[in-house]
Amino acid sequence: MLLSPLTPLETTLNYRFTAASLLRQAVTHRSYGTPHNERLEFVGDAVLNCVIAQALFERFPLLDEGALSRSRAGLVNRETLARLARQMELSQHLLLGEGELKNGGSQRVSILADALEALFGAVFLDGGFEAAQQVIVTVYGEILKEADPEQLGKDAKTRLQEWLQARRLPLPEYVVTEIRGEAHVQKFVVECRISPLEVVASGEGNSRRAAEQLAADMAWQQLQTQPKTTQPRKAPIRKA
Repeated sequence: MLLSPLTPLETTLNYRFTAASLLRQAVTHRSYGTPHNERLEFVGDAVLNCVIAQALFERFPLLDEGALSRSRAGLVNRETLARLARQMELSQHLLLGEGELKNGGSQRVSILADALEALFGAVFLDGGFEAAQQVIVTVYGEILKEADPEQLGKDAKTRLQEWLQARRLPLPEYVVTEIRGEAHVQKFVVECRISPLEVVASGEGNSRRAAEQLAADMAWQQLQTQPKTTQPRKAPIRKA
């Protein structure tokens, strides 16, 4: 039997679905119609936590339960999932209702994170745990290989602040650039600005704090891709 060509998303995941309907459901937001991806997200969340827990358990044999839990939380939170979803251009494959499309839903952190978890759940239901594990490891790539428990246990703003302080650079400025929606369903857009490094990163959330955290995470990611010209300054050697 001839197999149909891999879809772009299957190529990215390095996985061929037996049930194409599961793949379609995973990228379908409830605003588009049914069946949508919320039930698959529920399954994917559980599988993701299990895979990341096993990976951390094997890599860091000396970490206690508390440190392992904090590290896992840092790897499976919405900000990390949304960042990975952007890297794999998942937004191009999402099925969203007209309203969500107009409001920029394809770039919303919650929608991207939920869709990626739904994909993990779809792979699990289609091919079993080992298939889902392989897909998750593929998607996480360098993030999982370079996982640092000391950093993973911190929120994005704290991590960014400590990174800047270690290099004796000024702290970032957080500026609300937009507030959308009615009072009970407001969306905040915040920019994280680090002037000396010419870094500006934007984040959106249901609260100012959530938006600031995402903006800080995006800024930190920018800094990791810049040339390493901002190393910590060495204290001058004083002659006796």
